[in-house]
Amino acid sequence: MAQIIPFFSPAARQSRAAAHKALIGGFAMHRRSQDDVFWLKENAELLNILECTGADVAAEALAPLQGFYEGAARHISFFRQYYRFILSICLDLEDLGLPGETGTELAAWVQAQGLAQAELSDLQRAEARRLLARRGGELRDDGLDDRLRAFVSRPQTFAIPNKKAAYELTHIVFYLSEYGRRDPQLPQAALISLEFAGLVAFLDQNADLLAEICIALRYAGQVPPAAWEGWLDRQVSAFTLSEGEFSGLHDSYHEYFVVNWLMILSGRKAFRQAVPPGGMHVSAVRGGSILKRLSEAVFDAGAARPGWGAVKAQAESRLNEEEHGLLTAAERSCARFASFFEGFARAGSAGAA
Repeated sequence: MAQIIPFFSPAARQSRAAAHKALIGGFAMHRRSQDDVFWLKENAELLNILECTGADVAAEALAPLQGFYEGAARHISFFRQYYRFILSICLDLEDLGLPGETGTELAAWVQAQGLAQAELSDLQRAEARRLLARRGGELRDDGLDDRLRAFVSRPQTFAIPNKKAAYELTHIVFYLSEYGRRDPQLPQAALISLEFAGLVAFLDQNADLLAEICIALRYAGQVPPAAWEGWLDRQVSAFTLSEGEFSGLHDSYHEYFVVNWLMILSGRKAFRQAVPPGGMHVSAVRGGSILKRLSEAVFDAGAARPGWGAVKAQAESRLNEEEHGLLTAAERSCARFASFFEGFARAGSAGAA
């Protein structure tokens, strides 16, 4: 189903090989220590994107992770709570060309130890199942796919701001589609859920979440609204990669990863800034959300919460020209905007007879 696209555009100023080397080396060696769970998270996400987009990574670029790979068995034995991160890193390293069978051995060990049985979340079990299946393993959980599809097939869940639920929605699509390798067989209601979650993210100008939603739509065989991807296309050029050792707890690395991932899938130019050697701090342009003002207009409308047509003028009166343009773009981006607004308005009252 998925088309494999090179990870870096040939038109990029920096060669693909140099960018791979700088990215992997920077995240492996210059941002965090390997005993930090955020090190595991960052490196697992980077390698996953490289692997699922079919990147041709030179052996030299993977060298900074050789030591972690060789010590992965001891690492996973002690840090069993992070087995999904560790196993994912090892499997992706092997699939990207690093010689060895550690990933295969760890997948068998994880299954024998029954580590996935400690997962309470269906989402985490789905991820564990996918990881084990990459090396021929099996995680039996009758009804798991039905429960996942039932969760994503309730559009009203995603018509209101709930980032946790929205990110779970996108990851369910990632796992059911095996990152674009097969049809996730989503019901129509699930596609509407993605559309509603996308409208919330677009109104919030949340590039990280909106990019994930657009990726999920593409993995489901859909073309995301042009207004969403057009805005994200403009966001790609707004990242700043500051050279030097990483400092602080968090930066915009995840947004940087997923927005560029979407650029690859949509055939646009990705990774437009040269990646500096060594450590780096990723910054993104923020602001522009109208979600709070729109929510206030809805709340002030009272318990009846009339439809979009009735609230539109009240909402627009709270916005400046730029914000009004965003609202108009959101309204025009999807034919179901009025239907989305019915859920967003949350009509009725819990205390009503």
